[in-house]
Amino acid sequence: MDRNWHRNRDKYRNKNQSTDSLDIYAAKLTYIGTSLSTLGDGIQTIAAGLALEALLNAKKENSNDQAKQNTKMKQQIDHLISELEQIKRILK
Repeated sequence: MDRNWHRNRDKYRNKNQSTDSLDIYAAKLTYIGTSLSTLGDGIQTIAAGLALEALLNAKKENSNDQAKQNTKMKQQIDHLISELEQIKRILK
């Protein structure tokens, strides 16, 4: 009977060790999964920041291009007005 008790005790210990090992393994997997998820969130945040920066730069370039076009059109209009004034003087 003493031998059976030792065998049962050893089986119980092995089951507890196995359960402890599974719990530790599960905790490690949870830790790894959480770390990967956090890393993914960080990468997503960086990507969103880069996309926002690209949009802002594109808007600035469009604004600069439009300002240049407006300046060029104003210069052309001023030139045309100048020519019309010269024609007016000649016709007088």
